[in-house]
Amino acid sequence: MSEERTEIESLGEFGLIELLTKNIEIQQASTVLGVGDDAAVIDHFGRQTVVTTDMLVEGIHFDLMYTPLKHLGYKSVVVNLSDIYAMNATPTQITMSIAFSNRFSVEALSEFYEGVYAACEKYGVDLIGGDTTSSKKGFVISVTALGEVAPDKFVKRSTAQKGDLLCVSGDLGAAFLGLTLLEREKQIYLEAPQLQPDLENQTYVIGRQLKPEARKDIIEYLQKQEIHPTAMMDISDGLSSEILHICKQSNLGCVLYEEKIPIAGETKEAALKFSLDPTACALSGGEDYELLFTMKQEDYDKIVLSEQISVIGYMADISEGAHIITKGGNKYKLVAQGWNAFEQ
Repeated sequence: MSEERTEIESLGEFGLIELLTKNIEIQQASTVLGVGDDAAVIDHFGRQTVVTTDMLVEGIHFDLMYTPLKHLGYKSVVVNLSDIYAMNATPTQITMSIAFSNRFSVEALSEFYEGVYAACEKYGVDLIGGDTTSSKKGFVISVTALGEVAPDKFVKRSTAQKGDLLCVSGDLGAAFLGLTLLEREKQIYLEAPQLQPDLENQTYVIGRQLKPEARKDIIEYLQKQEIHPTAMMDISDGLSSEILHICKQSNLGCVLYEEKIPIAGETKEAALKFSLDPTACALSGGEDYELLFTMKQEDYDKIVLSEQISVIGYMADISEGAHIITKGGNKYKLVAQGWNAFEQ
């Protein structure tokens, strides 16, 4: 039985928007007016507003050969919310704009929006607007996320202090290995379509690539422990390049300890399979969407009990430069080899 396919033009733009947005339930008190007018209305009741925007382009940021549309919808929201959390803020609303070619049906776009709404529900944000248009080929997604923060409680990249502890949430390198695995299976499929994909026991790394989560829990934990990070950002381009961003913008150096970098067992196993160094995957992989932050040394006791936060080094004087101390005790200059959107 073939799946039903409804052509977009049978609905028209307004019909499509109505279909994709008809079941929106407002979750935030600050959303005064959502989808359906010329513009949305937000009232943040004396709190400061944080805004971020991100664009995802088919063939550059995602491959629909192995990315389910529902997962893509979910991920396109989460990567933006991660930037809001990285400012120590709470995401509240998003706008979503998409451009798509005629190879996409109404059912395909509905599947994508299922993922969008699943993420909105999980993180308590409202979809309040956006745009739909056609593209000559492929799928383009642009998301803007808004958040709120108590006056001047936002955290920048440029405010780390010498002696601060360098910390990271969760574990690193898994998303890169998930992508490596999916790319390998795609190549095998293209050469021999009759072969079944070999994704056994790799659900963790694949999940970290296809369905990442933003670290709402870490922000809530830091607030509960009354820890105000001195600098923070999310890890989208690999640990080394993000650390160097904080060093550069805070005018500092740092010391990073290889043995302290958190890497999951499943990630190490996947790295072994590809003859890759797990540390290199963590340093240069990207797309982990964990939080990298610095904090005062006196707050160390407050995070000891958290299994989700690792202290991986400390901030040093700029004259010392940025270095990594390997497990063997050797000292190397930290270099940024993260993902670069302009190197194709």
